[in-house]
Amino acid sequence: MQKNLSHSAIAIVVSRFNIEITQKLLTGAMQKLKELEINHPIKVIWVPGAVEIPVTAQRLAQTQQFSAIICLGAVIKGETAHFEYVCQQVSYGCQKVALDNTLPIIFGVLTTYTEEEAEARSGGKEGNVGCYAAEVAHEMIELFSEIKG
Repeated sequence: MQKNLSHSAIAIVVSRFNIEITQKLLTGAMQKLKELEINHPIKVIWVPGAVEIPVTAQRLAQTQQFSAIICLGAVIKGETAHFEYVCQQVSYGCQKVALDNTLPIIFGVLTTYTEEEAEARSGGKEGNVGCYAAEVAHEMIELFSEIKG
């Protein structure tokens, strides 16, 4: 069980794969946290790819140092079925970490069919999923702070 949520840090786990997209997601998340005047320490952890996000989030959750963990990545469909497996593993893994640790694990992993769709969701015409993930983290931290026990 998490303790003292109001004084905990926020972790952001970011995939290096498709870094041109994930860097934009991270920038969006950091800007939104600053805009929201979040005064929690923020720890950014880079991982090789999206598949490594859940296990890293799990390890961070086990430390009980974080009030939320934001997961950022970009999985873009290629010519093989690999896309489907990665998307399924990452989404399931993040949800499992959240439920197993009763901790907000915010899923900011893009799962798009094209690079153009990823660009549109990382600061383009569709906004920035990193910003949205930061807003969700903030809201969940507040909610969990209100729910005692």
